[in-house]
Amino acid sequence: METLSQAWHLFQEGRYFEAHEALEEVWREARGEERRFLQGLILLAAALHQAEKGRGGLRNLRKAEGKLQGLPSPYLGLNWQPLWEEARRRLGA
Repeated sequence: METLSQAWHLFQEGRYFEAHEALEEVWREARGEERRFLQGLILLAAALHQAEKGRGGLRNLRKAEGKLQGLPSPYLGLNWQPLWEEARRRLGA
């Protein structure tokens, strides 16, 4: 099973599909607010992957916003805000 730090490393490298898969592994074990946070990151990874493939991604970005809204950055030691801002720029949100 992937650890959160391994999944985050994939995300930061721009390997969004792999990050999505790894984050799902971590998400399965999570509960509560941590689970909601991981869902947000999974949706964010999906949005960025879709954008790279020219298939939009704005819908997943909006879903991610609902999950991440109100959570601090860093959260669980992950400074997610810069990737969020990059995704918003890329998708024109």
